[in-house]
Amino acid sequence: MADPSGFLKYSRELPTRRPVEVRIQDWREVYEDFDRTTLRRQATRCMDCGIPFCHHGCPLGNLIPEWNDLVRRDDWQDAADRLHATNNFPEFTGRLCPAPCEAACVLGIDADPVTIKQVEVEIADRAYGGGWQPQPPARRTGRRVAVVGSGPAGLAAAQQLTRAGHDVTVYERADRIGGLLRYGIPEFKMEKRHLDRRLDQLAAEGTRFVTSCDVGVDVTGDELRATHDAVVLAIGATVPRDLPVPGRELDGVHFAMDYLTPSNRVCAGDLAQTPISAEGRHVVIIGGGDTGADCLGTAHRQGAASVTQLEILPRPPQRRDATMPWPTYPMTYRVSSAHEEGGDRVYAVSTERFAGTPDGRVAALVLNDVRLAGGRFEPVPGSTRELRCDLVLLAMGFTGPQRSGLAEQLGVELNGRGNIVRDADWQTTVPGVYVAGDAGRGQSLIVWAIAEGRSAAAAVDRALSGATELPAPLAPTAVPLRA
Repeated sequence: MADPSGFLKYSRELPTRRPVEVRIQDWREVYEDFDRTTLRRQATRCMDCGIPFCHHGCPLGNLIPEWNDLVRRDDWQDAADRLHATNNFPEFTGRLCPAPCEAACVLGIDADPVTIKQVEVEIADRAYGGGWQPQPPARRTGRRVAVVGSGPAGLAAAQQLTRAGHDVTVYERADRIGGLLRYGIPEFKMEKRHLDRRLDQLAAEGTRFVTSCDVGVDVTGDELRATHDAVVLAIGATVPRDLPVPGRELDGVHFAMDYLTPSNRVCAGDLAQTPISAEGRHVVIIGGGDTGADCLGTAHRQGAASVTQLEILPRPPQRRDATMPWPTYPMTYRVSSAHEEGGDRVYAVSTERFAGTPDGRVAALVLNDVRLAGGRFEPVPGSTRELRCDLVLLAMGFTGPQRSGLAEQLGVELNGRGNIVRDADWQTTVPGVYVAGDAGRGQSLIVWAIAEGRSAAAAVDRALSGATELPAPLAPTAVPLRA
């Protein structure tokens, strides 16, 4: 049982971020080590709720009160076991998830919630310090499963299916495994050593990885189906949302991922320098979400002359209001580590066009203030102005999986939003082909990707074996169908 007065004794504490002037000189993670005694105090703040709503905030159904109490009692091994019972990759989620569990914490109704994410990270890192224990299957079924895509959904599905005894091969078109975890997430948010050590565990358990293989080009969809008993599509939502305004064709206007990927390759030692650098440039980032913040922190480290981040929505409130009742995730004003490092954030604006130099390079962005009227944004009269820029990064989200290639070859049906249609058993309209993660759900959070990967794996195992012991955190009713 948790300390019933822990939340009265201790206030919320977070690890200290390294000084801005220090951390923008390197690509290491921004947080300093968190003192273990302080962390245990934070776990002690967990209230032993009669109904722990943190479970409902997290789609993985993480057993948060249980491992908080185990940490409080300094029982790290059992805490790690409880954490891994529901989450394949807590070292990823603890660093990258926006923590809907903390938003749903009962203590957060009228006080600061428990620091769930930080406890999660520490449990995962301590478990690694003691040695990840691979869990190879006790038996082999002889059934073959292909997983296309190696992001969090694909890796979660692969690990679960391997542990069920199936022969699993993960296909990745990039030269390294990891998907957006590898080339989309900057090093300062998650150092890739955390990814690499987890991949070593998956390989030791028997999962096979094939890189530099563009399924749909190097291997056709028919070939994949002919050589495997089931196929899991975890290809993500990789089609970026464009901005079709005059001047879009100018040199210097790029999609965010076209900027982040080579920047990550420089950190990996693949490139001496990135072809798209913010060094000495006046950078404008269009889009106020996590991808935009990733671009912001990257631009700081590359030595940008200035950085401005634009968002079409008005600035969110500082705290919950009546439109965001507990335990829903509140859309409040947040300052990430990248925002703390500098740059301007401009809200309620829309880009009208880009202006360029005679030689075809972007030089300015023309924008308007906007207001919402009749469900649409309309420009505010007299608000048109120019913003100097010579590098523009489009970070406005993604519109679904790539349609050409594999999806087209397999003949899977897409819904009105461009996502792959699946039924309550995670199967697409093509028998034996399943889908998990952003490809079926649409752009979402890492915890949803892992939860969907685990649930799809359970469905595949059930279809191949007649029954399954794999946990499925998402009920069939949680799966968006043909909407």
